[in-house]
Amino acid sequence: MRHSKKFNHLGRTASHRSAMLANMAISLIMHKRITTTVAKAKALKKYVEPLITKAKDDSTNSRRVVFSYLQNKEAIKELFGEVAQKVGDRPGGYTRIIKLGTRQGDAAQVCFIELVDFDPEMAKDTKKKSTRRSRKSAPKAEAAAPAEEAKAEAPVEEAPAAEAPAEEAKAE
Repeated sequence: MRHSKKFNHLGRTASHRSAMLANMAISLIMHKRITTTVAKAKALKKYVEPLITKAKDDSTNSRRVVFSYLQNKEAIKELFGEVAQKVGDRPGGYTRIIKLGTRQGDAAQVCFIELVDFDPEMAKDTKKKSTRRSRKSAPKAEAAAPAEEAKAEAPVEEAPAAEAPAEEAKAE
């Protein structure tokens, strides 16, 4: 029976699967975003998020534990340096999966998997939220706007002219 044996084997032996996930984790840490299939991305998410959590505690033991999984010194430096610094205050959810569609050759579902804090475009898009207005209110606002601009421009032009003689009098 297969009770409590839920993780995806990805059609590989255990050693092949662990080597593939380690290589994908190294690529994700070094490049901050990789393109892969959805099944591999979900498996990688379960593999790499505990390692990022471990990297938040920069100790010799945690470095050794993470190195036993990744076996790459440059990836360890990147993980414990830049990545751990950016995700230090985040309680979890360090990666994001964005589905792209299907691959043409075998119709596999393809996606991006990326580190959340390293995507500047996503941060810009979330800030640019605007409210929607109905069509009926738009013409009224446009008709009222030129009249208000004309009223606003007239006092602005007169105010500096009125202040100029007063300033000249003070200067004398």
